Amino acid sequence: MSARPIAVALTGASGIAYGLRLVECLLEAGRDVQLLYSQAAQVVARMEMNLDLPSSAEQAARVLRERFDVPPGRLQVFGRQQWTAPVASGSSPPQALVVCPCTTGTLASIAHGISDDLIDRAADVMLKERRKLILVVRETPFSAIHLENMLAVTRAGGVVMPANPGFYYQPEKVEDLVDFMVARILDHLDVSHDLLPRWGADRP
Repeated sequence: MSARPIAVALTGASGIAYGLRLVECLLEAGRDVQLLYSQAAQVVARMEMNLDLPSSAEQAARVLRERFDVPPGRLQVFGRQQWTAPVASGSSPPQALVVCPCTTGTLASIAHGISDDLIDRAADVMLKERRKLILVVRETPFSAIHLENMLAVTRAGGVVMPANPGFYYQPEKVEDLVDFMVARILDHLDVSHDLLPRWGADRP
């Protein structure tokens, strides 16, 4: 059997480049992707990436398939209220879900099991089905509420991975910082990559 797809959810936190680069790397690695996005993510995509992400999931799918140069079967896009999407049911979950970037509002909804939209519901499915859930939270500083919600998600089986890129490999441009975080996410997904040298390895 072929591997299950990996789901990626884009929310309205700053750092939409992380999520788009993750999608690109997953597709390049031969993995099928199911993409979810919030209304706020549309605003951030326009502000940070000059990317117009249509409200219609069908139109957004065409835009992103052209951006990543992949056929329809490789990249599926679902609307925030599309409750018939496979990710909404434990009978057809993806291999993993990465919310990247993840707002603290989405973090709170997931921590408390509030499934008001497809992203929240998909995360709830991952936790109840004991599948991998990674939240790339992008906020600073964290309040006590944020930290308690992170602890709740971690106790429930999720992985909280704040967008904190490292500098020990001497990044030279913003894209290097993005790749650092994407590399860490891919490691947790067991997806091979060569985005940056491993600790202890000689730099090329």
